[in-house]
Amino acid sequence: MTKGYWVARVDVQDPEAYKEYVAAGAAAFSKYGARFLARGGKFEKLEGTSRARNVLIEFESYEQALACYNSPEYQKAKAIRTQVSEGDLIIIDGYDGPQP
Repeated sequence: MTKGYWVARVDVQDPEAYKEYVAAGAAAFSKYGARFLARGGKFEKLEGTSRARNVLIEFESYEQALACYNSPEYQKAKAIRTQVSEGDLIIIDGYDGPQP
């Protein structure tokens, strides 16, 4: 079974209030076994558009990633996030096939 990932790109308008989202999201992320692989670190935009903050979260499966997003715990955190930031979020199935 392949892993599932959240790929989020975010512009935060209120950094102090965004901390409330981070704290509220911890319950859902812990419950669904999230593992942060990238969380707002430095980056280089090479093509296309970008946002100020980039986050990559790994889950044991695509289904776990979706369940986390749809959980009551995350929906509570999301309500905070949407008030203090703007962004893009996708959930994607990992790849476990042949490599070059």
